[in-house]
Amino acid sequence: MADFRCPGQDMRYWKPDDIFTLKCPHCDIEIEFFKDEPFRICSACKAEVRNPKINLGCAKWCKFAKECLGPLADQYTNVASMCDRLIAEMKKIFGDDKRRIDHALKVLDFAEQILKTENADPLVVKAAAILHDIGIHEAERKYNSAAGNYQEIEGPPIAAKILEQLGLRNEVIEHVCRIIGSHHSAKNIDTPEFRIIWDADWLVNLPDEFPDLEPVKTRELITRIFKTRSGLKLAEKLYLK
Repeated sequence: MADFRCPGQDMRYWKPDDIFTLKCPHCDIEIEFFKDEPFRICSACKAEVRNPKINLGCAKWCKFAKECLGPLADQYTNVASMCDRLIAEMKKIFGDDKRRIDHALKVLDFAEQILKTENADPLVVKAAAILHDIGIHEAERKYNSAAGNYQEIEGPPIAAKILEQLGLRNEVIEHVCRIIGSHHSAKNIDTPEFRIIWDADWLVNLPDEFPDLEPVKTRELITRIFKTRSGLKLAEKLYLK
């Protein structure tokens, strides 16, 4: 009888890096993941650890995705299209302000890099990255200033309206808005998703905020600022040549 296993899950078609190990964020024990496993239970501390590199790409085209993956199908096929729609909405708000658009896309790029090795909700991270500075123009209009504290006031209502119009779940909207409302001050929030956005934003802003630091001072600053292991490594690679 012929073998009709799903090619997306058939390991004969997998590449060497489709099986990998990551450290548990709670106890640092290494956990082996297959690319299609949403999470594993850490053998040491028994915590549920999400797979940040999950690859369910076949769900985008397979007509049996819902039967195979259940509710996970929608979660992983919708993130990419949702990001495209959020980028389009962000560009509408910023209009011809290319500098702010480019900044948001750079933060998104760094957030996606960090997300590959950090355990966090991809939709929350990407939505917050795209919209983290969405209150700048309103802050400038109301207060004649783009200072971070004004962005934190004006950004969440604008982001919430966009996210609601796109039909995101209430808990996602609330989490994204909390991140936007603290992305300069880091007040009252310390979720994995927030730490990724904090690091991604600093990876873009560091050379502008501290242009003339000596190497020793730069290392001290990087060690103090960055909140994720992956963000710290990226900062060292970029700014400690």
